[in-house]
Amino acid sequence: MTLPESTNRIARATAYEGGVRAYAIEATRTVAELQERHGTFPAVTAALGRTAMGALLLAAATLKRDESLLTIEVNGRGPAGRILCSANGRGEVRGMVARPAVHAESVNGKLNVAGVVGTSGYLSVSRQIGEREPYRGMVELQSGEIGEDLAHYLARSEQTPSAVGIGVFVERDGSVAAAGGFLVQILPQADDDLVVELERRIAGLPHPTELIRAGLSPEEILGRIFPDGFRPLEGQGVRFHCPCTRDRFERAIISLGEPEVNRLVEEEGDDETEVVCHFCNEAYRFSRGEMLDILRKAS
Repeated sequence: MTLPESTNRIARATAYEGGVRAYAIEATRTVAELQERHGTFPAVTAALGRTAMGALLLAAATLKRDESLLTIEVNGRGPAGRILCSANGRGEVRGMVARPAVHAESVNGKLNVAGVVGTSGYLSVSRQIGEREPYRGMVELQSGEIGEDLAHYLARSEQTPSAVGIGVFVERDGSVAAAGGFLVQILPQADDDLVVELERRIAGLPHPTELIRAGLSPEEILGRIFPDGFRPLEGQGVRFHCPCTRDRFERAIISLGEPEVNRLVEEEGDDETEVVCHFCNEAYRFSRGEMLDILRKAS
């Protein structure tokens, strides 16, 4: 299918005199690229897309636009296996899933995301900021639906009460028709009445993909959450991006050391050695002569 023109961006805002921080995302094309690169089946597409958008939203909320990286890992011990998505402060995201081509029976006509993710594992979030040791927090999965699990993580591991609504609408042909959602964080200065009112209002919203399919922008989604108004902050575009390059893979092969590189050369003989990036599925091929040169560098 041909996707409609997509904003692919995150909107940021505060509301109620700074008592609430909020972020809304539209990422249809970005999630569609993940689906195309990994060949995911529908429920896995939704799981991977939700995780990628969760990473983008948390990165927007916590990272500066530098080389910092936020990674969400979901492993519910379900058929899809481990899901891993990394986003930076510039709105770039990449992701992978261990087993992209698995199914789970639909539930009430909807994709069974928890069925492919599983519910007996964990969700972890790590932040790599510069050269410092990465911070990592982990919680047990609550539902396998990703959004609810991220909200549980923020409340338990980071003591920030949050509402997370993220969704991916997949067409019958497996293509992505809509992807988006929101993150609303309650700060300590917010009073109890405000919390109750926000919970009521968010619970009454249509599903995030309904809002996206209706043509709402990220700012308009925030307007549905905060009808009394909000203070917009600087937004940013989002996109799929993988920093892998041929040079990076060459350095990675060299780092394996002489014995392992020599084993690869002997196994492949005159054939090319192919390495594939798990995040973007790009393949890099090295001829025997190039591998021999790499072997010399590893010696």
